[in-house]
Amino acid sequence: MLDQIIPIVRQAGEIVLSARDIAAHTHDKGSPSDLVTEYDLAVERFLKEKLPPLVPGSVFFGEEEAERDDPSRGWAFIVDPIDGTTNFVRGLRQSAVSVALAKDGAVEYGVVYDPYKNELFSARRGGGAFLNGQPIRVSERPLAEGIFIMGTAIYNREYLEPTLRMTAALFRRSCDFRRLGAAALDLCNIACGRAEVFFEYSLCPWDYAAASLLVTEAGGEICTMEEKPLPVTERCGIWASGKTNRGILTELRRAGL
Repeated sequence: MLDQIIPIVRQAGEIVLSARDIAAHTHDKGSPSDLVTEYDLAVERFLKEKLPPLVPGSVFFGEEEAERDDPSRGWAFIVDPIDGTTNFVRGLRQSAVSVALAKDGAVEYGVVYDPYKNELFSARRGGGAFLNGQPIRVSERPLAEGIFIMGTAIYNREYLEPTLRMTAALFRRSCDFRRLGAAALDLCNIACGRAEVFFEYSLCPWDYAAASLLVTEAGGEICTMEEKPLPVTERCGIWASGKTNRGILTELRRAGL
């Protein structure tokens, strides 16, 4: 299945790379921080055409189309056509195509492709995680010697204060932090050991579905900010790390964060 999904995702990445005059093809979805481009729509339509025929009877759950199928029953493709749209619009070259294939709400296959770096992350449940075909593992470096990546839940500004408190608490325990603006790639950075911890208080399933499998197949752990299993049908907060740093979330929650 990965051998069939990966070429399609790479073709979708070519659409991203072909983008020109992006600002002229951009509008907001209700606020200046929630953007969509004609390229997001083009990539999603391409993936909606190509992916479901791989699994007859499967459904398609994408970010941009108003009508979405239920991904919690049967086979479902969960898709973010361009994760990191604001980065894409502003030319920051930190965006990705993200595709998960789930069965009855459990992600079985995940592919995240950064066309700018030509980095393709892939995983199959029980089969390990890979970057351009090479196995990857999470870092087991303690956070005191490492860095964390955070997101700011820009569509849910009520999480501003909890985000700043968590950032301050983790910064005191770490060397430094990053805010890169593409959650799927943030989680892939955890999966391949580039950072030790990631958190964000509100993400949608298409943001994290594919990359969540990469984290676990790379030996890491991922859960909601309430330390529960991830859903595939609703927004939630995300914590991801290697096992070395998993207990930090429990400690901080007990401290009232």
